[in-house]
Amino acid sequence: MDLDAVLARLDAAGVWLDPGLTDDEVADVERRFGFTFCADHRELLTLAVPVGDRWPDWLDEDESSLRAQLAWPVDGVVVDVVENDFWPASWGPRPADEREAAARLHLAEVPTMVPVYSHRYLPSSPAAQGTPVFSIYQTDVIVYGSDLADYLEREFLSRSSRMLGASSRVAFWSDLVDGIDPSHV
Repeated sequence: MDLDAVLARLDAAGVWLDPGLTDDEVADVERRFGFTFCADHRELLTLAVPVGDRWPDWLDEDESSLRAQLAWPVDGVVVDVVENDFWPASWGPRPADEREAAARLHLAEVPTMVPVYSHRYLPSSPAAQGTPVFSIYQTDVIVYGSDLADYLEREFLSRSSRMLGASSRVAFWSDLVDGIDPSHV
């Protein structure tokens, strides 16, 4: 994955890029929010920080807004549990009541998804390099790029070539992409 080349093309295309975060700034974000950026996400943010509407501003954005963006994937799944009868068989029998609390307990075990742009997410670490970028809207989850560089080219540089399958899987979230009940994987 050549993020330097992609960032140069993004800059030429008019995507605003601020200087990258320092190691101390990255560590401070991770400490404040309780996750670790995966290697690809960390590499992007130390090379350059894309800024503007729908990009998370890890240094200056209101902390409650960033926490809401971090909560979006789990909160969306909970909406489908409560309102649309989503309940994977791997979670065991669906409780008659307290489904939200039970779902949140199960979801506390899946990888934390970290916002890249809008409702596009990468898993927190540990995640293999080349992890796919996911578009998450409740339990409607798709791969939006086979890795971070591929995603950035597709979303911002209008690359439309056929996407190859994701090179790595992310527990639970990849199952939603595949439409597979996690209990069957």
